[in-house]
Order: sequence, then C-alpha cells, then structure tokens
Amino acid sequence: MQVVWSEAKTRIHQNMPHHSFMLWVEPLEYLTRRDDEIVLGCPTSFFKNWVTRHYLSLIERELETVCGKPCPVTLKLSDNHNGNGHYAPEYEQPVLPHITDRQHILSAFHKDFTFDQFVVGTGNDFAYNASLSLACAENVCHNQLFLLSNIGLGKSHLSQAVGNHILLKNPTIRVCYITAEEFTNAMVHALRHDKIEEFKEKYRRHCDVLLLEDVEFLSGKAKIQDELACTLDALLEAKKKLIFTSTYLPGDIPKMDEKLASRFSAGIISSIESPDLDTRVRILKKKASSKQIDISEDVIQYLSSELTQNVRQLESGLIGVSAKASLLNLPIDTKLAEGVVNNIVQRSREITIECIQKLVCKYYRLTMAEFLSRSRKRSIAQPRQIAMYLARRHTGQSLQAIGRSFNRYHATTLYAIGVVEKLIRENGPVQKQVDLLSRKLESGNT
Repeated sequence: MQVVWSEAKTRIHQNMPHHSFMLWVEPLEYLTRRDDEIVLGCPTSFFKNWVTRHYLSLIERELETVCGKPCPVTLKLSDNHNGNGHYAPEYEQPVLPHITDRQHILSAFHKDFTFDQFVVGTGNDFAYNASLSLACAENVCHNQLFLLSNIGLGKSHLSQAVGNHILLKNPTIRVCYITAEEFTNAMVHALRHDKIEEFKEKYRRHCDVLLLEDVEFLSGKAKIQDELACTLDALLEAKKKLIFTSTYLPGDIPKMDEKLASRFSAGIISSIESPDLDTRVRILKKKASSKQIDISEDVIQYLSSELTQNVRQLESGLIGVSAKASLLNLPIDTKLAEGVVNNIVQRSREITIECIQKLVCKYYRLTMAEFLSRSRKRSIAQPRQIAMYLARRHTGQSLQAIGRSFNRYHATTLYAIGVVEKLIRENGPVQKQVDLLSRKLESGNT
C-alpha cells in the first residue's frame, strides 16, 4: 500500500499548487490499512483539521482512482506527536531565533531537496552552479538570484537546496523560506491584528537568507509590493542573501511595480530548461534508487524517451509502473510501461485549448460567440476565466498562446488564472466546477 499511496500523492501533486502540496500533503505518512480504510499520520491537531477541511476529498478521490474502488481515509496524529503542538520529523528545520509565530512566516523544507539529489544537465547547470555558489560562499560577488522556469523543472528544489545547505553548515543562520502567497497572507494577518511593526521586524531584522517562491502571485497587490520592496532594500543594504523563483521574468509579470521588478532583476537571472534525454535517464535512475524501485535499463530508456515535459511527468511514470506492477503482480517491463506512458501522454495530447473552450461553453450553456466576446458579465467572464485556468493546467501552451486563443493579452490571461486560483482556495462552488471539468477533460468525456 505504500506504493499505492506514493502514486496517489503524485496525482494529488498534479492537482494542487506545489507549495500547498509540500505544506499539507507531503508531510502525511502512510501508517496502516484497516479493511478498505487507509490511515494516514498527521503531525499536529491543527494540521489534521486543516487537511480534513480542505484536502481530504481530493486525497480520497485520487486513492480511489489508483485502487479502482472507494478508499476512505482516516487521519490520526503520528506517534511522534508530543502533545504540545510540535512535531519532530526525521529532518526538522531549526526554529529561527526571535520568531515565535512560525506558521505565519515559514514553510517546511523538503528533506530530499538537496544539491546532491539534484541531477545536473545542460538545461540547468548554470542555475545549479549559481545556487550552489550562493549557498556555499561566505562573501560572494552576487548575493541575489532569480530562478526562472516552467512548473516541474526544479526551481523549488534548488531554492530549498540552498536553505538546506546553509542550515546544515550553520543551524543558527536565520533562513526564511516562504511563498509570495504566504508572505501576502502573513502581512494581511499582521494588519488585521495590529502587528505590522512586528511583521516588518521579522523580515527586515531577523532574516539572514530570504527564499521567496512564486513571486508572480504578487501581481496587482500594490500594498504588498510596497512592503516587500522596503523589506528587500533593508536586506540588500545588510548584504543578506536573496533567492526568488517564478514562472515569468520580472518584467513580464503584469501589474508589478517597476521598482520591485527592477529589484528582482538586480542579481543573476537563471532559467531552467526542460531536461534532455541523458538528463532524464539520470533523473529516473536517481529517483528509482531513492524509492528502492527495481527497474531495468530498457524501461528507464523507454520512459525517458517518451516522457519529455518535466521532472514531475517522469516521476509520475516511474511511480505509475511501480504501482501497476505491484497491484497486478506483474514484472516491470517495457510492455507494462507502454500502458502507463500511453495513459500519461494521451491525456496531454488530447486536451487542447479548443476542446477546453467547447467543454466550458457546453457546461455553462454559452455560445462560442458569447464566450469569446468582450462581455464582462459575470455569467460569461467567470467561465472564460475558468477555461483559461484549465488551458494553463492541462496544456503545455504559453500565456501568450492561451491569450491569443481567447482574443486576450497574456497579462489578462495571468490575471484570470490568479482569480480562479483564489476561488479554488476558498473551497466553494468554483472548486467543485473546476474539479468536475478537469475530470471530464482527463477522461475524454467532453
């Protein structure tokens, strides 16, 4: 069942933001199985309640998909829960000095996101060397790095590798790893509770290394941008180390203050490209070794040649063949791998922007003319935004290409995606509609 849970986690990862997955799903541990029920361990009571409210239905749905039958999930506190609201996993990031509200300032590092677990190839060697240089050197000529890549290519891995390496060398160094969304939420929380000065103090005076993920989330948030710009000025003046990650260049993020965009661009900007064949082979071998999956060279070569989009797709293929072999008691060979790969690749090939548009029009009972019009009526605008979100999620098309398909600029597309992501986080009707439409797209029932 551990293999089944690993495959389910891979599928869950594909259906939620990366930072949310790392914060709320990755820490869950498989404990046991009771009849058809799966028991997962949680670190704290707060964690258990949050996952139950926001992610339990998604977890159960993906487990049912993997197992082929309903698979109820029970969440319980892990044995190493000490009853005081703290959790001591195998690798725990040290609590920063002077920081009492860790929940509002830090995300947990992934223990496997280290430099020695990162596979270096022609598409990421510069980003790797720049990250390692910043992490290792006491006095570097550059103390700021902007990592740019599409989803699933390793920018979060490198960002966290910097933090893991620095803390391994010196646990007293104050490393703040946080997403732009969490930074925003923390500032809003501080404003509502009259703690803004305390918030400023945390980041400007009690932070030696700032790792800020997904900075495109700041688009259109003027007050947050102003505060972050002041924070970065204070950190740069104190010669602190800064790493930013994004799927867009600073200048391409709409509604981003020019001064803040220039601060993001002040250091080294390094892009990470899709891995070539040789790199994909080495990635699969390393992941198979770390997961203790016995897989032949032929199957490794086959998966590497067919799954070319990103590292997550490679991992999905590896977990898929392992789970299928385990469930059906079959050897992991090329024939078995073909079935897994066809399922993965067929979905990505069949889902086009055009079929997404037709499905959304049918679901919301709109004509294509209404759908692509300039109308801002909520009954038309929201379905259009959902379609843009689905296009970004299920196709490999760029923002520019998606925008052109909807007769919109790429900035409008990015804004629409942000609106839908926010509505999904609210766990309301839009989340259910998006989940339903995604299932229809993945099943080919359009």
